[in-house]
Amino acid sequence: MKKLIVSGLLGTLLFACETTEKKETITVNYPQTKKVDSVDTYFGTDIKDPYRWLEDDRSEETKAWVKAENKVTFGYLEKIPFRNALKNRLEKLWNYEKLGSPFKEGEYTYFYKNDGLQDQYVVYRKKDNTEPEVFLDPNTFSEDGTTSLAGLSFTKDGSLAAYLISEGGSDWRKAIVIDTKSMEIVEDTLTDIKFSGLEWQGNEGFYYSSYDKPEGSELSAKTDQHKVYFHTLGTVQKEDRLIFGDRPEEKHRYIGASISEDQRYLTLSAATSTSGNKLFIKDLQDSNGVLVPIVSDTDSDNYLIDNVGSKLYIVTDRNAPNKKIITVDAAKPSPENWEDFISETENVLSPSTGGGYFFTEYMVDAVSKVMQYDYDGKMVREIKLPGVGSASGFGGKKEDSDFYFSFTNYITPGSSYKYNVDSGEYELYWKPDIDFNSDEYESNQVFFSSKDGTKIPMIITHKKGLELNGKNPTILYAYGGFNISITPSFSIANTVWMEQGGIYAVPNLRGGGEYGKKWHQAGIKMKKQNVFDDFIAAAEYLIDKNYTSSDYLAIRGGSNGGLLVGATMTQRPDLMQVALPAVGVMDMLRYHTFTAGAGWAYDYGTSEDSKEMFDYLKGYSPVHNIEADTEYPATLVTTGDHDDRVVPAHSFKFAAELQVKQTGQNPTLIRIETNAGHGAGTPVSKTIEQYADIFGFTLYNMGLRELPNQSVLKAFKE
Repeated sequence: MKKLIVSGLLGTLLFACETTEKKETITVNYPQTKKVDSVDTYFGTDIKDPYRWLEDDRSEETKAWVKAENKVTFGYLEKIPFRNALKNRLEKLWNYEKLGSPFKEGEYTYFYKNDGLQDQYVVYRKKDNTEPEVFLDPNTFSEDGTTSLAGLSFTKDGSLAAYLISEGGSDWRKAIVIDTKSMEIVEDTLTDIKFSGLEWQGNEGFYYSSYDKPEGSELSAKTDQHKVYFHTLGTVQKEDRLIFGDRPEEKHRYIGASISEDQRYLTLSAATSTSGNKLFIKDLQDSNGVLVPIVSDTDSDNYLIDNVGSKLYIVTDRNAPNKKIITVDAAKPSPENWEDFISETENVLSPSTGGGYFFTEYMVDAVSKVMQYDYDGKMVREIKLPGVGSASGFGGKKEDSDFYFSFTNYITPGSSYKYNVDSGEYELYWKPDIDFNSDEYESNQVFFSSKDGTKIPMIITHKKGLELNGKNPTILYAYGGFNISITPSFSIANTVWMEQGGIYAVPNLRGGGEYGKKWHQAGIKMKKQNVFDDFIAAAEYLIDKNYTSSDYLAIRGGSNGGLLVGATMTQRPDLMQVALPAVGVMDMLRYHTFTAGAGWAYDYGTSEDSKEMFDYLKGYSPVHNIEADTEYPATLVTTGDHDDRVVPAHSFKFAAELQVKQTGQNPTLIRIETNAGHGAGTPVSKTIEQYADIFGFTLYNMGLRELPNQSVLKAFKE
C-alpha cells in the first residue's frame, strides 16, 4: 500500500509501504522555503527566480534554511533500518593500508600512505634502507580534519618544499615553505592562491597563480582574470613580481606556469575557458629573455612535455583531435615550424616521460594501452599491462632507471608496480590487503546505440552468476563533459553496493574525452542534449536487457554529472526510481555569474550569448524544468555549504523547487555537508557517512527493508 498526504505550504509527505512483516512509514515535513519577487529578462522573456536569496550562502537566513533542511534529511536517513549496517561494512572494508607509488626528491624517497581510516593521507619519506618517517601529516592541520594537503612541490635538489593547503574544501589555497632537512617553516604563509601549482625556479623562489581576492563572499566573486606571480624566497607576498596577466590582452581565466626539468625554460599556458590555450615560452638562461608565443590562439590544447637543449617536445591536439607530439626549435617555436614526432592515431594520446623515454598511454574504448618510445621517435615496446583497465604513473625523472606505475579496474584494487625502463620488465611493488575477492565479480564492456545511432561504450560490473530478472538494484553513473574521460577504477564504496547484489554501470558519454576532441565537441553547447540522450539510452539498455527495471534503477553523477542527473530526471522522471545529483550545475541561466562558472562557457554556452543559446539552455536547465503535477524519482541532492566551484545555490534552488512541485510519493531531500567544498580533501569519516546515506536512501526507496546480503548484518552482530 502506498499513500500520499500533502498539507499546506510545508508539504507534509507520508510514505507508507506494506511489507510482509509490518507497515513502515516515514513522514517528511519539508521546511517552508520563502519565495521572492526576482525576475530576469532574457531576449524579451521574463524568467522568475523565486529562490534567488539562497545564492547568498553566508547570510543568516540561508544558514537557517540549511540547518532546517539537514534536520529533515538526517531525520529521514536515521530511520532507514540498515543505514548503520552499511556504515559499519564501509568502515570495515575501508580499513586497510593504502600506499601511493614512491617518488624521489633529493636524497629521499617519498610516498603517501593511509593506515586505513585516517581522514587524510600522510606523506612519509625514507633515505636508502632507513625506516620511513612522517614528512607531512595533514591530519594534524586542523581539529575537525577539514584542512587538507592540496599540493606539494620540491626544488630540483630536494632541499626545499612548498605545500598547499585547502581549508573546508575551498579552492582557495595557502602555501607553506619548509626546509626538508630541518622540517622548519622558512617564511610566512602565502595566501589567496587558486587553480595553481607551485613551480620552483632553482632555490630562488616559485611561480604561482591567483585571482584578486574578492571582497565579501568568495562564492559570488567572478574569476575572469588569472595572474601569474613569482615569489622570491624570504620576501613578503605583497612584493611578489607579477609575471603575466596585468594587461587587457592578457585577460585569461586560467593561467599556469611550468618549469622544464632542466630548469632552462619557463612556459605559460593561458586559457579563457576549460578548453584551448595559448602557450608562451621564456629562456631563463637568457638574462634579456622575454616570453615568446608558441601558440597565439586558443583553438587547441598544447603543453611542453620535455626538451633536449633548445629542441622542444610539445603535446597538442592542433590539427590532431586525438593528440600527437611534435618537435620544434625554441628559437622559432610557432606552429608553421612544427614537425611530427609521435603522430596522431585513432586512439586518444596521454603521454609522459621518464628514464630517458616517452611513454604513450592510449585509450582504447576507455581502457589503457601503453607504448614506450625513445627520443628518436622509435617505438621500443608495447608494455603488457597486468589486465584490462586503467594504468597511470608512467614517468619520472630523466636519470631514473626505475619508476612506478599503478593499475586498477572496477574489480581490481589499485596496485603499484616497479618498472625498469631498459628491460621493460616490472614486478609487483604493493598490493592492498583488502577484504574483497575479485574472483567473485565480473566487469564487462558492452556497446549500445544512442538516440541518433551513435555507439556508446559502457562497463557493467556485478557479482558473478547474477540473475537477469529485472530486479537488481543498479546505479548508473556518468559524467559526460569537459573532455574528461571516465576510465575503470576500483572503489571501496562500490564493493559494498555490489556485494548486496547491486550492479554498477558506467557509460562513456559524448562530451567526455574518451574518443578525443570530436567526442568532446559532440556534447557541448547546442549539442549538449546528446549527452542526456546517451545517458537515457544507457538506462534503457540496462532495462531492455533485463539487468534491472525502472523500479530498481538509480542515476548518479557529480558536478557536471550532477547536471546530467538533474536534466535526465526532469526529462524522463519515469525512467528511474532514485536520482542522486551531487554538487550539480542546476541553474544553467545563471551558472556563469558565480565564481569560476564563466570559464565553463566553452562546454555550455551562456544565456547571454544569443536568444538561440538562451532558449536551448532554458530547455534543459534542471531548475527551470521541474513541472508541477509530476511524480519525480526519490531524490537525494548532495552538496557542500562552502563549495566555491559549483556554488551550493545550484543545489539549494533545485531542491527547493522540487520539494514544492513533487506530487508523487517519493521523498525529495538535500544533504548539505557543512564546512565542506566540492569534494576534494573530504575526510574519510565524512565520505563513509555520505556513502552509507546514499546507498541506504537508494535501497530503501527501491522498496528494500533489509539488506539482501544478511551475512553483513550477521558479521557485525557477532
